[in-house]
Amino acid sequence: MAAEVPASPCGGSHESGDQSPRSNVREQDRFLPIANISRIMKKALPPNGKIAKDAKETVQECVSEFISFITSEASDKCQREKRKTINGDDLLWAMATLGFEDYIEPLKLYLQKYREVITL
Repeated sequence: MAAEVPASPCGGSHESGDQSPRSNVREQDRFLPIANISRIMKKALPPNGKIAKDAKETVQECVSEFISFITSEASDKCQREKRKTINGDDLLWAMATLGFEDYIEPLKLYLQKYREVITL
């Protein structure tokens, strides 16, 4: 019987045991770099604002969980369509499917601008 892993502070939970795809993944490979998370968080604060280490770590875990959640849904779609590459449109589809419609329009604009820049 596998030990139960407590839920993450983001509301998700991680399975334990050998069947979990994350069982062989190092924690630092699963999370975005804390320096990047900290830099983004600081942009929302006044210049003299401080962020506790545990706050940064919690946001780091939540952001990584969110990315995994969206990517997993997009990956399932690609597998059903017998494709091996997830693209930006797949991620937008996954976000709409999972109830994140409010983010779709700004991300569509970003994706369009990104595509324009890489084709130059």
